[in-house]
Amino acid sequence: MPLHIEQITPELTWRLRHEVLYPETPIYKMWMDEDDDGYHFGAFTENQLVGIVSLFSKGLDYQFRKFAVHPSVQGQGVGKALLDYVIAFAKTEGAERLWCNARLLAIGFYLKSNLKQTGETFSKNGHDYEIMELDLK
Repeated sequence: MPLHIEQITPELTWRLRHEVLYPETPIYKMWMDEDDDGYHFGAFTENQLVGIVSLFSKGLDYQFRKFAVHPSVQGQGVGKALLDYVIAFAKTEGAERLWCNARLLAIGFYLKSNLKQTGETFSKNGHDYEIMELDLK
């Protein structure tokens, strides 16, 4: 499956955020205050947006959020390609640490890309998370 990744506007992330991550929440609530200050990336195949991730920086500390891959292409390398892209992008921006709030169900996916578990867990909106990180120094 040919895949193309590029930077996109925050608005283009909302449909997949809604469909994959928060189907019980109205789509108009997918906007986040910090969207305008972040980088947003989309993975496309056959001109269809099939994966998204948003990246936010605080100095040399970068957090990726709202990472979603359409169910029809999950397990086909879209998520790995997007994560690799974000890691490389953060490195070129001079990031020293990349981290995320990983849903517990996705921890295995992140471990394959060398993110480390921190042991810091929490629950929010009915989902359980663990903070995972990658040292980029």
